[in-house]
Amino acid sequence: MSAFDRLSSALQYQVASTLGYRALRPVQEASIGPVLDGMNAVVLAPTAGGKTEAAFFPLLSSMDTEDWRPVSVIYLSPIRALLNNQEDRVSKLAALVGRRAFKWHGDTTPSTRKKFINDPADILLTTPESLEAMLMSARVPARELFAGLRSVIIDEVHSFAADDRGAHLSALLERLTRFCGRDVQRLGLSATVGNPDEILRWIQGSSKRPGVVVDPKGAKRTPALALDYVANLENAATVIKVLHPGKKRLVFVDSRRTAEALGHILKQMEIMAFVSHGSLSFPERRDAERAFEEGTDCVIVATSALELGIDVGDLDHVLQIDSPPSVASFLQRMGRTGRRDDAVPNCTFLTTKDSAVLQAAAILRLRQEGFVENVRPSRRASHILAHQIMALAVQAGGIARGDFWGWLEGSTAFDGLSAEERTSIVDHMVQAEILSSDAGKLWLGPVGEKTYGRANFRELYAVFEVPRLITVRAGVEEIGTVDAKFLATLDSDKEPASFTLAGRAWEVITIDWGRGRCVVRPCPAGRPPRWAGGPRHLGYRLCQAMRRILLEDVIDPAWSPRAQTILQTMRAEHEFLRDASSPLLESRDEITWWNYAGGGANVLLARVLEAELGGTCVSRNISITLKGDAATSVVRVREALAALKARGQPTAEDARRHAEGAVRSRVSKFQPCLPEALLQDLLVESVLDVEGARAAVGAAG
Repeated sequence: MSAFDRLSSALQYQVASTLGYRALRPVQEASIGPVLDGMNAVVLAPTAGGKTEAAFFPLLSSMDTEDWRPVSVIYLSPIRALLNNQEDRVSKLAALVGRRAFKWHGDTTPSTRKKFINDPADILLTTPESLEAMLMSARVPARELFAGLRSVIIDEVHSFAADDRGAHLSALLERLTRFCGRDVQRLGLSATVGNPDEILRWIQGSSKRPGVVVDPKGAKRTPALALDYVANLENAATVIKVLHPGKKRLVFVDSRRTAEALGHILKQMEIMAFVSHGSLSFPERRDAERAFEEGTDCVIVATSALELGIDVGDLDHVLQIDSPPSVASFLQRMGRTGRRDDAVPNCTFLTTKDSAVLQAAAILRLRQEGFVENVRPSRRASHILAHQIMALAVQAGGIARGDFWGWLEGSTAFDGLSAEERTSIVDHMVQAEILSSDAGKLWLGPVGEKTYGRANFRELYAVFEVPRLITVRAGVEEIGTVDAKFLATLDSDKEPASFTLAGRAWEVITIDWGRGRCVVRPCPAGRPPRWAGGPRHLGYRLCQAMRRILLEDVIDPAWSPRAQTILQTMRAEHEFLRDASSPLLESRDEITWWNYAGGGANVLLARVLEAELGGTCVSRNISITLKGDAATSVVRVREALAALKARGQPTAEDARRHAEGAVRSRVSKFQPCLPEALLQDLLVESVLDVEGARAAVGAAG
């Protein structure tokens, strides 16, 4: 019996006649058996490889033959845009066997939600944040709504697993299991992940079902890659205009500010260009993506949101301004192309800085070597446990001290926390009046109410920080949001305030700070807006690849003559790297250690060296600069590094000791909920790279 033959007869007929399938794709063939057999699975396939159908075909077959009752399947997405994009596709799949799908997120109207509650659909498409809001809401009968739940699909699972949203999702899966009283099947979908077995263990949680990684592999098409140096965004826009005329081009940038700046330049050059990022209103993003999907000779400039599987039609070319921060991100972005049988994946890097040329070259080198970063889910997410205790207190109208763990036990995000550590979190929160304890029940205390209870507990729906944003309106049209601090700088200028948003220029008419509203009108030009956030640390392996490229004489065929010139110049400037594996260079009153260890390793090493030598140490991704007492002599620095190496430092304990000095900014809005020891562990796990730091010390010897 083939995999297709195992599907229900009704679904077989619909797949062949309605969808017009002549054969299943490899990932679909490989997934049907394990999913029908009730296994948990991580399903891997490139973008447009058919992962969605690989999960839904066997689930719809079971839904049809076993008469599952709604809500029986939850489809979870990391972003609203992907839900919007998948809604029609999933609805059509559900209709093949006479079933329905419903989308619930922040843009879904209250009346539409009420209709769903009264008449639930079989498949619920939502985000973890919206699911949390449903579980906490007194208006949503969650226990009854999810009593029939059989399976959860986690799309783009790699984007969840390594951060706070993954820990939050892990807890939500356990709460759903308790609501429905059964071992819920868990399916993760991804195009790019370096350690799928670890991701499988993460999604398993308390589930006792067997698990499998479905990876059909198969021959991969050789991508068309190019790396060019263009010096600035104006030149990048010119290249974008002439490089692929008459084609669809998706241009990735790594900040909303750059997206706005480039989008505005392209429009001034009379190119049909659109901008898409998370600070634009839903109608703006929807209209841009729809126009791009339906167009031919057009460009869309986007941040990382569009790397997450969103279908923008038959895309011809991907371009990257400067470089993404990781190989995994690059592969996701390149995977937006090559969807047609006659096309190949492609990506052209247009770099504006020397450092970006080197970083992009290292990304290409690591891809060629088959390297993809591992995703490392947290198993000691103490701050998310604190969040979940508060959420459960709201959900249950007060929760017994001895009961909250019953809702969360089995979550992989917490299996590294001891019973004593869990108790210490509750005790600390009660002492800090974040929680109150009355008659053995926990509820939000006065500090918790003030900090997390505003706007009907909206602060508890999402685990990530949300900066103060001001809504921008032009007449009745909502354009998007900008950072309040950015608007404040405009408001203080003497000249008329203007900025770009959605690639268009706007002049500020009024700002209502109290209501969080800015009214604008079109104008000829404006400055790119700013949003809160800083640069990301680069990883150890990527920085080491950058160092290797500087030490080699190899010329990659993907490098343009301009890129070759930049890299050859950089190789000459960094000739000193050949003299030692990790050289120390003196310059005036400073010593720079060129270790190429990555940001997370170097910020820790800087604090450790300050403790050893005194003075000040400034960390970067590729180096540490020692100043003052730390820079009295190279010999003294080498002796300090040798001593650290002999003692096997830095250790995890060193990282905890220096955590607060190394991590300058807040990593979670739930930090106040943690006792000191767990707070230090959180800072270490969130920012510091102990293994990379120790490797750098070892190389220095």
